[in-house]
Amino acid sequence: MSTDLLGMKVRRLRSTDSFEELTHLLHRAYAPLAAAGMRFFATHQTVRDTKDRALLGECYVIDDGKRLLGTITLKHPARAGASPGRVSLYNRPDVCVFNQLGVEPSLKGRGLGRLLMETVEKRAVNLGARGIACDTAETAEELRATYERRGFVFAEHVQWDETNYRSVVLVKWFDSAVS
Repeated sequence: MSTDLLGMKVRRLRSTDSFEELTHLLHRAYAPLAAAGMRFFATHQTVRDTKDRALLGECYVIDDGKRLLGTITLKHPARAGASPGRVSLYNRPDVCVFNQLGVEPSLKGRGLGRLLMETVEKRAVNLGARGIACDTAETAEELRATYERRGFVFAEHVQWDETNYRSVVLVKWFDSAVS
């Protein structure tokens, strides 16, 4: 899969891509949230953590032929359960979950995040999922507003051990009759 935006491509992560580069991209992308006092896992995860999380699903990246500029990981419905019993939505067989969404800060506002989201939403539909879910800090108002504009709605709260905030779990249903 390859989708073009101003010469930049969305594609699956390759074995030749650097998990170190991907980790540094995530650290930069999440740095403003860390500066605001939110300890997202992506603000401090190790290269090993990045690799483990990326390999749990389909990791997509945007590059310009020279460097990675954005990323997102989609977990299939059968593999979505990150913490059995903790987030009921993440354990549904008809819901995909995405995480590790990050864009190079200097390119924020240019549509890269939108392109990454469109990619995983289309892929989730192709996998037969009825919805796609994620979680973010309850206080991350800009992120929540972005997801809400894309059709995501509140599903539940969760407190992850690795974070210093309460999270909201958000879901976008592909069929409005589903809940």
